[in-house]
Amino acid sequence: MHKKLFIPGPVEVREDVLQKMATPMIGHRSKDASALQRRISDNLRKLFYTKNEILLSTTSGSGLMEGAIRCCTAKRAAVFSVGAFGKRWYEMAISNNVEADLFEIEMGQAIDPAEVDKALSTGKYDLVAVTHNETSTGIMNPIDEIGEVVKKYPEVVFIVDTVSSAAGTKIEVDKCGIDVCITSSQKALGLPPGLAVCTFSQKAKERAEKVPNRGYYLDLLQLYKYIQKKDYQYPSTPSLSHMFALDYQLDNIINKEGLENRFARHLEMAKIVRAWAKKYFDIFPDENHLSNTLTTIANTRNIDVGALNKSLGERGFQLSNGYGGLKDKTFRIAHMADCTVEDVNELLRNIEDILGL
Repeated sequence: MHKKLFIPGPVEVREDVLQKMATPMIGHRSKDASALQRRISDNLRKLFYTKNEILLSTTSGSGLMEGAIRCCTAKRAAVFSVGAFGKRWYEMAISNNVEADLFEIEMGQAIDPAEVDKALSTGKYDLVAVTHNETSTGIMNPIDEIGEVVKKYPEVVFIVDTVSSAAGTKIEVDKCGIDVCITSSQKALGLPPGLAVCTFSQKAKERAEKVPNRGYYLDLLQLYKYIQKKDYQYPSTPSLSHMFALDYQLDNIINKEGLENRFARHLEMAKIVRAWAKKYFDIFPDENHLSNTLTTIANTRNIDVGALNKSLGERGFQLSNGYGGLKDKTFRIAHMADCTVEDVNELLRNIEDILGL
């Protein structure tokens, strides 16, 4: 039996989107490939509210995250972490011999922009890395306010992981002053995993030009230069199947559903799950900074989350246990991509029935 996924990714993918993955191949050096990739980039600029260039990568979001922190740190990176995925930025930096410091925030709390200001005012850092939406804790960081702080430091490159939020909540890249904004296919975009995308500013480009050892496959400057020179073709063979599906899905998101409608639907689903969580359990993170694409619920009833998921699986649903140290102390319900209010309500009714709430 197929289980309808309410986990932080991969997400449910609509049948018509899946079918686009089966589109017959074209040559990746053809004019058709250029047109496809240019069209995707133009639509992603609309999604991210940016005039910056778009880069595509046949990796998960982690690939472009690693590329960004390696290519855009010349001196030292300040990594602000509110959970497991924020800490990954730091691990990537250290693994790539990039000088970095980790600023860890208490689980369930958001980044205080004043703390970013305090760190950057030392003059030690030329890059700051932030996770917008932390799926381990259910926090959505205030990147607008953080962006205003970073603007005070023109030498600092601002890179943001929006892997689990882009296409599910409004992210205005240029307004926030984000230099590299990263997402991947298997979250709120509503595609299978395997493709990552990012915005790439002029400032990021100029910084990368000063970094000598940027790697090869994940060298963002090389990707940027290549698509300028080769009319939106890439140096290595891209996943055309993902691109066919992304091209189709971006048309759905932008032209059929509409961006504002999509963001509003995600917020409506979030509000339903939050209200339900407060009625029967509690919400784990700070309620002033709640994610619009996933809710982390405090397990105040001490239910057996594994047993609940097993029973849900028999009915054709799946949610997520807590992550890492929050396992069994919390559980998580994702509400992103093409999930609907009806889908969410159906899941919640089944949980109530299983637990006898």
